[in-house]
Amino acid sequence: MRAMVLERTAPVEDEPLEARDRSELRPEIGEVSIAVEACGVCRTDVHLAEGEVSTPLPVVPGHQVVGRVLERGGGVESLRPGDVVGVGWVSATCGRCAFCVSGRENLCRRARFTGRDRDGGYAEQMTAPERAVYRLPPGFPAAKAAPLLCAGVIGYRTFKLSGIESGGKLGLFGFGASAHLVLQIARHAGCDVFVFTRTPAHREHALEMGAVWAGGSEDDPGILLDAAASFAPAGAVIPQALRRLERGGTLAVNAIHMTPIPSFDFELLSGERAVRSVTNFTRQDALEFLDLAARIPLEPETHEFPLRAANEALSKVKRGQVRGAAVLVIRN
Repeated sequence: MRAMVLERTAPVEDEPLEARDRSELRPEIGEVSIAVEACGVCRTDVHLAEGEVSTPLPVVPGHQVVGRVLERGGGVESLRPGDVVGVGWVSATCGRCAFCVSGRENLCRRARFTGRDRDGGYAEQMTAPERAVYRLPPGFPAAKAAPLLCAGVIGYRTFKLSGIESGGKLGLFGFGASAHLVLQIARHAGCDVFVFTRTPAHREHALEMGAVWAGGSEDDPGILLDAAASFAPAGAVIPQALRRLERGGTLAVNAIHMTPIPSFDFELLSGERAVRSVTNFTRQDALEFLDLAARIPLEPETHEFPLRAANEALSKVKRGQVRGAAVLVIRN
């Protein structure tokens, strides 16, 4: 089977992924093998390829995977060959630590991640533990379903942790794969959405999708926000977002890697404003979100690439040149 393998870290412009032929995969006990149909390309994949997020090498990236179950290993009961399924970032947690037993397995220090600690979906096949595999709602073609498995579910968790209430004013800083899905969730909840992004094309996209205002991160929309979410890996955005936040509001920061946050006056944080990071997601988040995605229903916008163009896709994601979400289409 064909796979795009990260064997060295380097700027994505230097094309660090290499096409390789690998042996067919067989699932171990508690796992299933999956014929991959599509895999989303995430900014986290850029950070992994460039060495900003550590990973054992070699590894097959990709953690927004949609496919069909090929074979199940011993002990697997909830999945059968032919099932349409998805696999996300969180592959396994210890199940025993204080975080796991309190429903916060997203904070487990022994967690393992798809496309980092085990091979992911930039390939024609992959394997995954039963618990890391989700049945997908009907009505989503593979390429449209793929962004739900990370951009969508982590965006949903970010939306929840921002504390925004129905009818509130929500700011989105950065407008890519995750934010364009959060905007749809927020509008479904009756919120007014204000988008801050440096790219004029992304501002236009946000307005087309129903944002009430779109501008640059330093622009003033003329109101204070009840809550905000940042999706940009740039630390300079944090004080800019706080300047737009009403007293008592929360800024939820969705990032696995970020440039340094500049110092800022305490006045920006006073008035019981809060900055809260978002780390991974729980299985419950994923189940809630996939149900919500079907009920809204969400409409992911995708830019599709063949598997062999994975390096190009990473480069376009890095440069903010993708409208919506980038997706590798492996099988039609």
